[in-house]
Amino acid sequence: MEAFLLSTGIVALAEVGDKTQLLALALILRFRRPWPIVWGILVATLLNHAGAGALGAWIAAALDPALLRWILGLSFLGMAVWMLIPDKPVAESRDAGNNAWAVFVATSVAFFFAEMADKTQIATIALAARFDALWAVVAGTTLGMMIANVPVVFFGEAATRKLPVRAVHMATAALLAVLGIAVLLAGPVTLPGSSG
Repeated sequence: MEAFLLSTGIVALAEVGDKTQLLALALILRFRRPWPIVWGILVATLLNHAGAGALGAWIAAALDPALLRWILGLSFLGMAVWMLIPDKPVAESRDAGNNAWAVFVATSVAFFFAEMADKTQIATIALAARFDALWAVVAGTTLGMMIANVPVVFFGEAATRKLPVRAVHMATAALLAVLGIAVLLAGPVTLPGSSG
C-alpha cells in the first residue's frame, strides 16, 4: 500500500504544470471530446508506466538521448502547427474524422510519446526499483497522472464554450512551440543508466 500511495502522490505533484497537462489542454481544444481523451490518457499512461517500470533499463540502453530529444521536440512543434489549423464546426468535427475512436487513438499515441523520458516516467522507474512492487507503483503513478490531467480536460472543455477558441488555440500553439524549441535546445535527454 505504501508503494501505491507514495507513487500516486509523487506523480500527481510532479504533473502540475507538466507538458502532459498542456497536451491534455491542446487535445480538448482540438477535439472537444473529453471522455475519449480521458480514456486515451489512462491507456497511454498504463502502457507507458508499465513499460517504464518493467523495461526502464532497456529503454535507457536502447534509445539514443539525442534521437529522443528530436522526437519530443519535433512532436511539440508539430502539435503547435496543428493547433493553428482551423477547426471544422463542432457538428462536422464529430464525424468520422473526429469520432470517439480516432480521438482515443490520437490521445493514446500522443500521451505515450509525451511521457517518454518525462519526470513521471523516470519516477516510475525509480519507484519500481525502490519498492519492488511493480503493479502497485504502476497503479499509483497512473492514478497520479489521472488526478493531475483529468481536471485539465474537463476545465478545458468547459472553457471552449466561454472563451474565443481561436485565441486559445493561438496561445496554446505558442506554448507548444516554445516547449518544442526548449526541448530541442536543451541537449540530449538523459535517461537513468545512460551515459549523457
